[in-house]
Amino acid sequence: MANLSAYLSCFLLLLLLPTHARAELPGTWELLVPDAGIASMHTAVTRFNTVVLLDRTNIGPSRKLLPKGHCRYDRNDAVLRRDCYAHSVHLDLKTNQLRPLKILTDTWCSSGQFLPDGTLLQTGGDLDGFKKIRKFNPCEATGSCDWEELNDVELTEGRWYATNQILPDGSVIVVGGRGSNTVEFFPPRPNGAVSFPFLAETEDTQMDNLYPYVHLLPSGHLFVFANTRAVMYDFTRHVIVKEYPKLEGGPRNYPSAGSSAMLALQGDYSAAEVVVCGGAQYGAFLARSTDTPAHGSCGRISATGENPKWEMEDMPFGRIMGDMVMLPNGDVLVINGALSGTQGFESASNPCLNPVLYRPDQPVGLRFMVLNPGSVPRMYHSTANLLPDGRVLLAGSNPHVLYRFDAEFPTELRVEAFSPEYLAADKGNIKPVIEEVPETVRFGGRFDVVVSVSLPVVGIVEVNLASAPFATHSFSQGQRLVKLTVTSAVPDGDGRYRIGCTAPPSGRVAPPGYYMAFAVNQGVPSVARWIHVS
Repeated sequence: MANLSAYLSCFLLLLLLPTHARAELPGTWELLVPDAGIASMHTAVTRFNTVVLLDRTNIGPSRKLLPKGHCRYDRNDAVLRRDCYAHSVHLDLKTNQLRPLKILTDTWCSSGQFLPDGTLLQTGGDLDGFKKIRKFNPCEATGSCDWEELNDVELTEGRWYATNQILPDGSVIVVGGRGSNTVEFFPPRPNGAVSFPFLAETEDTQMDNLYPYVHLLPSGHLFVFANTRAVMYDFTRHVIVKEYPKLEGGPRNYPSAGSSAMLALQGDYSAAEVVVCGGAQYGAFLARSTDTPAHGSCGRISATGENPKWEMEDMPFGRIMGDMVMLPNGDVLVINGALSGTQGFESASNPCLNPVLYRPDQPVGLRFMVLNPGSVPRMYHSTANLLPDGRVLLAGSNPHVLYRFDAEFPTELRVEAFSPEYLAADKGNIKPVIEEVPETVRFGGRFDVVVSVSLPVVGIVEVNLASAPFATHSFSQGQRLVKLTVTSAVPDGDGRYRIGCTAPPSGRVAPPGYYMAFAVNQGVPSVARWIHVS
């Protein structure tokens, strides 16, 4: 009865709608890969339009074999000492074909971030991966790139459930982790790990300070959120610049995690707003309660304001383990997760199958829109990532210690894509196509983007840069959308338009690296072209 009650609460709004209205909820779903071989706990999209999916190593047999002669040997692995199974795969988005990758050390609940040259930096984990640093240098889908475990450098402190964020100079800060109330950097700095007492202060009896939400503000400082509190952190002097008001509504980070996103940076880039939504009720993790209702409150704050306060509103549903994905037009997709329980193995129930669209420019009370539900539960250890064509990739979900396919919520090997309403066929005549764009731009530089559109352009065509984050545990590390300053679109003949753009002014607005450049016409994005900002 408890499960039935929760499902009814999730779909109360839908049940009150007429049948024809329910059938017309925005968004569509498609199955990309029926069996990826692994359940992706961590996911990242590369500049070659491929996707790296990564699980953990000490999980026993996956459903994807390594090439012959490439087995992993680990005498300390309690499940498989001779492991001939892949725990990471490389997905080609053009063909949906998979290639097994070899990871040696345990990546359970680890962290990651792309470096300025496009290499994926991956840090920490459990057991033999606790202090490990790894790299994945992406290649074309037909290439043979694979994981590299660095042997000449390691983390100063072990990092399990930490968060990575690229900084204005292209280095990466690694924040927190279980039992690690410190920060450190890659490349390593002489002072090693530096104490960050805020993390210790936000730890409670069930932790709730793990995988802190970290956003690089355009001021160059970090917005760091843990449990119910947030601070502005100057990582150069290692001091707290500002303490924000407490966010009411219970804990928000692992193991009670909702999710968080920084809204699109635009205008003169002096302002930044952060949203934190959902989470579990305090105590659900300690009690291993699978049916405690998640809360649906959201807080939004002007992180750069002088006297910021949380502006509160409620999602249509309570949600734990939801992912917040920044879309190319500045809206936020809230997807995945459950209505009840908490993070952890066997600790949640009642999947929330309806995505929700958050529209930041709408007034309070009108910002959320319920979208077309999926059919695959995506709960603990699931991910969501924006793709260059504007779809959102959904992967993973494994609420079990090992792989289990006979449970109520089995280990999930399917990979799906969700298409927001802006990809509907009736938007095709206003959908821009990028015809010309430079491959590289420098901070503050001016450049042109040429697009073609079927119908005449009315108003401004935006050019927006979206980062490729590292998604894990309901948070996209390094996620960022920057709306460029642009001129009006000038006709350039044959349905083409030339748009004058100004690159981000500095690494504080857009850290150096590869971005997906989208042209956006009346809220409808083009297929992105990758551009390097430096």
